[in-house]
Amino acid sequence: MPRSVWLSLFIILFGCGKSLPALDNVNLADWKADRNGCLGKRAPMEEAFRKQKSSLLALSETQVVTLLGRPDRNELYKRNQKFYYYFITPSPDCRLPAGREVKLSIRFNAMGLAKEVTIE
Repeated sequence: MPRSVWLSLFIILFGCGKSLPALDNVNLADWKADRNGCLGKRAPMEEAFRKQKSSLLALSETQVVTLLGRPDRNELYKRNQKFYYYFITPSPDCRLPAGREVKLSIRFNAMGLAKEVTIE
């Protein structure tokens, strides 16, 4: 195949992805700076994420990392599914008194797209 055909296919496949959502009442700089929720900057954003979690559906893994930063934890599951976890309240790794543990959980399908978003 000529190079122009490959280039066209590449642009069609990767150029038509879903754009990053704008999350209302979420300070993404504070979110990314608060690894594991240890600083308490993520907790006030819990309700905003509850209301807007559907806007994260169908994003690719790369888009989620661009938007929210690296996950606090990840898990590989059967059939090439992945889970990304972002702690909203302090994780057990924070060395703070135990409290209510709340995390944003994103499940990716085998194609690398967010299929399910929950707050648990």
